[in-house]
Amino acid sequence: MTNHRLENLRAAMQKNNIENMIVTNPFNMNYLAHFKGANGDGCVVITPKNIYLITDSRYAEEMESKNVLGVTLKITRNYYKIAAEILNKTEGKVGFEQSIDFARFQVLNQLIPNRLVGLKNLIENFRDKKDSTEIKAIRKACQLTSEAYEAVLNYVKVGMTEKDIELMIYDWMIKHGAQKTSFDTIVASGLRSSLPHGDATNKKINNGDLVTIDFGFYYDDYTSDMTRTFAVGNPGAELINAYEVVLNAQDKMIKAMHDNASGKLVDAAARDYIAAKGYGKYYGHGGGHSIGLDIHETPILNPSCKADIHRNYILTAEPGIYLPGKGGIRIEDDVLVTENGPEILTSAPKDLIIL
Repeated sequence: MTNHRLENLRAAMQKNNIENMIVTNPFNMNYLAHFKGANGDGCVVITPKNIYLITDSRYAEEMESKNVLGVTLKITRNYYKIAAEILNKTEGKVGFEQSIDFARFQVLNQLIPNRLVGLKNLIENFRDKKDSTEIKAIRKACQLTSEAYEAVLNYVKVGMTEKDIELMIYDWMIKHGAQKTSFDTIVASGLRSSLPHGDATNKKINNGDLVTIDFGFYYDDYTSDMTRTFAVGNPGAELINAYEVVLNAQDKMIKAMHDNASGKLVDAAARDYIAAKGYGKYYGHGGGHSIGLDIHETPILNPSCKADIHRNYILTAEPGIYLPGKGGIRIEDDVLVTENGPEILTSAPKDLIIL
């Protein structure tokens, strides 16, 4: 484990008058102990002097070989019983993530009575700012995603199904070294392109369809998230105009992504432009979010965002316009905030491509 992560967390715990902590979120466990088990496959316990990873025999060999600096490994099926035995030998409060499910909270509250204190985004806030290793991994994930899009675009044609496109993306990923897809790939064509999260179906691509593809890859545990909309045949003047509005709105949003910028104002850069062009009611979702170990991390860029963005944050910029019964457009890039301004990590072309 990178020492500064635990040092930063302990300092934050001390500031919140928390002596101990139990961590169950799988992404937070990976961040602190390089543990990549599924949700519910263990926990991390932090005491004033030690950090423990508690998991079962399925992960024993892997974690022993990693020999993560400073982490004591405990192998058991009774994760929370062992966690409680450790924590009941300590004094003071025990912090836990407020995102924990109620059933798990009940178990912990019975085993560690009258000591639990909920902490909102304590670890997640440290994950916002990426270090050089994290940036390198995300940069590679973005590179692979961009290359996959350009490769697949060469094969898209009328009569192909949305599922065919999804399969081509998956096949490219397997052959070119990515870990896995970031989420179920979105492929929405024709009238379905007005569905912001339209899963790929057996619908065939028709002449004149807009096609929106939203996907990403993991690389070294870090993710990418990119959306492109293109046309197969001429989609008509109305949709071409809407596309240009989205493209210009995204450009304004990305240019607003500088160190110490207000997340709310970054979102507004695109939202206000789209509204001024008469499409405000056709853009209902947030403008972006941070990415990292998880596909959706804080901060979330929307009109109610209270956070600022800072250097070494990596965020998406993904405005869209969705016209029911006609079609929709979304353009999304992953953007690194640097001391010199925004750097776009996803390099696939964004001008409207008509195949």
